[in-house]
Amino acid sequence: MPNERRSSNTIQHWTDKWVSSVSDYSIFAVSLDGQILTWNAGGTVIHGYEPAEIIGQRLDILYTHEDRQKGVTAHGLEIARRTGRHDTEGWRLRKDGGAFWASVVINALHAEDGHMAGFVKIVRDMTDKKAAHDAVLESERRFRMLVHGVTDYAIFMLSPEGLVTNWNAGARRIKGYTAEEIIGSHFSRFYLPEDAASGLPQRGLSIAARDGRFEAEGWRVRKDGTRFWAHVVIDAIREDDGTLAGFAKITRDITERMESNRLLEDAKKALFQSQKMEAIGKLTGGVAHDFNNVLQVLRGNLELLDRRHSGDVWTRERLDKAIDAVERGAKLASQLLAFGRQQPLQPVVINLAAAIRGMDDLLRRALGETIDVETVVAGGLWNTLVDIHQLENVILNLAINARDAMPEGGRLTMELANAMLDDGYVAGVPDVTAGQYVMLAVTDTGTGMPPDVVERAFDPFFTTKPEGQGTGLGLSTAYGFVRQSGGHARIYSEPGHGTTIRIYLPRSTGIAVEPPARPAVKLQGGTETILVVEDDPKVQSTVVDTLSGLGYRVLKADSTQQALTVIRSGVHLDLLFTDVVMPGLPRSTEMAAQAVQLLPGLKVLFTSGYTQNAIVHGGRLDPGVELLSKPYSREQLASKIRHILQTAGTTDVDADLTPRATTAEPNGLRVLLVDDDLALLEAASELIKMLGHVPVMTGSPDEALRWFGERPFDVLVADLAIPGKSGIELAEKAVALQPALRVIFASGSEMPDAPPLTFRWKALRKPYTLDELSVVLDSARP
Repeated sequence: MPNERRSSNTIQHWTDKWVSSVSDYSIFAVSLDGQILTWNAGGTVIHGYEPAEIIGQRLDILYTHEDRQKGVTAHGLEIARRTGRHDTEGWRLRKDGGAFWASVVINALHAEDGHMAGFVKIVRDMTDKKAAHDAVLESERRFRMLVHGVTDYAIFMLSPEGLVTNWNAGARRIKGYTAEEIIGSHFSRFYLPEDAASGLPQRGLSIAARDGRFEAEGWRVRKDGTRFWAHVVIDAIREDDGTLAGFAKITRDITERMESNRLLEDAKKALFQSQKMEAIGKLTGGVAHDFNNVLQVLRGNLELLDRRHSGDVWTRERLDKAIDAVERGAKLASQLLAFGRQQPLQPVVINLAAAIRGMDDLLRRALGETIDVETVVAGGLWNTLVDIHQLENVILNLAINARDAMPEGGRLTMELANAMLDDGYVAGVPDVTAGQYVMLAVTDTGTGMPPDVVERAFDPFFTTKPEGQGTGLGLSTAYGFVRQSGGHARIYSEPGHGTTIRIYLPRSTGIAVEPPARPAVKLQGGTETILVVEDDPKVQSTVVDTLSGLGYRVLKADSTQQALTVIRSGVHLDLLFTDVVMPGLPRSTEMAAQAVQLLPGLKVLFTSGYTQNAIVHGGRLDPGVELLSKPYSREQLASKIRHILQTAGTTDVDADLTPRATTAEPNGLRVLLVDDDLALLEAASELIKMLGHVPVMTGSPDEALRWFGERPFDVLVADLAIPGKSGIELAEKAVALQPALRVIFASGSEMPDAPPLTFRWKALRKPYTLDELSVVLDSARP
């Protein structure tokens, strides 16, 4: 027994020594009435009190005021007395008044006889762990708030079987279900019935479970049954041990983006088509010009031969066939110009109702008895500005195409109505403006066209007819005419369901006139004096012989300079007959303007197979200008000349043939180009138009200075070396007239040494690119 007592005392001694030295825990004894009886080193470290300061104090000193008010101290001791132990966490106080989060254990102490002797209290500072725990809780709270606050995405959880377990606000907005309606349901209800039946939802879960993630796009269904295009991501969620806990599913409604992408793709295709048609149009226009000159030589000489050998039946028959071939060639060239939007139109304000009804008999004769023709005109039809004769040709062309699509007969319906093309419609159609239009629809009940044919139907030379049946220019001609008239055309067709071609022509608020009658063509000559200006010797010779044969006195000139020499000689002239496109300077229009100034009574008639916008602007012949398009017959030439010579007054050449600018961007610069190289002028002018500016060009410095005195310009682009006046000299005089003018010197050589100039200028080295031109023009802005 004495040995056991000594052993027990030894253990107690080391225990007391250990307790008193522990610094991570505050361990102390408390009496039954709540007084602190002992104090260890940990108590000093954690609470800040020395033993002498705390022993004998009430336990309440370590509790916050709020807890003391609530009786937390006594309550904890009471639980320990009753149960033997009390575990809790809460705020406790240090000596300096600071609070810390404590983990507290109170154990009841019993004497050897079993009576309660007091309590031992163990306190640990858990402030850091509390902060970390609270941070985790706060993060989770904020995450939940974030997820539930997101409205652009449906974010929800799925069980491993695919049941919805939670639901955020975005899911409710996108899919239409409340959380109460959907939680517990299988997520396959969001899929199209056919997709759900094919197992698509479960395949998504299987892939996510295998690979960790599944991503896809497809149609999904809302509560109200409407569909939307969804971007879906499913992520597998796993426990720490790798067990599949479920799935996180994120769904976004991207219907608008998909529609925008579709519209963008359509717009790209339409832009490409427009650019392609524009490029082909320019090519065909140039070809038509040369082709028409050749046809003019052929036709003129054939008609001269016809006059001489008309009595020979064999010769006359061959001449008639040759002239018929020229007519076909002329029609082909006319179609090329129409497609290239380069035919000279003479539009008038007209109400199409009377004009279309007037074509009924013509269409019935062209279509035959097996095709019924019906015309439907809506009430209150608006007026439009259009060349009615060209429109009639387009309608006849469309009708013949429709006839070919109805070999067994059918119905052709022509419909006229008012139409509004809104911003949404024109968004995917380049170069078409929103607004009011008159719609002409030509519908047949024929075989129809598949989508790939519809896409190419307006392309020149494209045809589905057998070789030798048609040129493939019918629809492309219609397209070119409509676009040149400021309108829009579209094809609607399906195989086996016929075709509708809708033509939209801009509404005009002008007063409608009666459709102009086609002029009668008759052979009539005269004795007046005519100056023929033509650079092609074969064409010139043919025209001179034809006019001489009609009784006229004819003079000729090979160039515009030579023509001015004849005009200035004092010889009497009644009519100037000149090709629009002449090489060198001055241009034909400038030469004609000077001729009218020198000879005020002079009449002017232009001819060309291709106008190049010299006397045609916006696709329309300039007011007061007379044009005879190549190739023309002897009767057409005779009739046109007699009409002009017998018309009172003079052609307003000076007013209407001055260079004019095309429509530009609202902030475009007004640019005057001065260079003695006509080809360079025209090329530079086209580049400036592409940049959204307004170009005006001339090869004469004196004419440029005259224009500076008459109208405002923002920029002068001048060659350094111009015959008659240097570019620097021209610029100095121009700036004196318009002080705000900016100057760009374009030259193939470096800027020469010169005294400092008093105006703003830039140098542009030839040859220059479009980008270089754009930069230097932008630098010239105010």
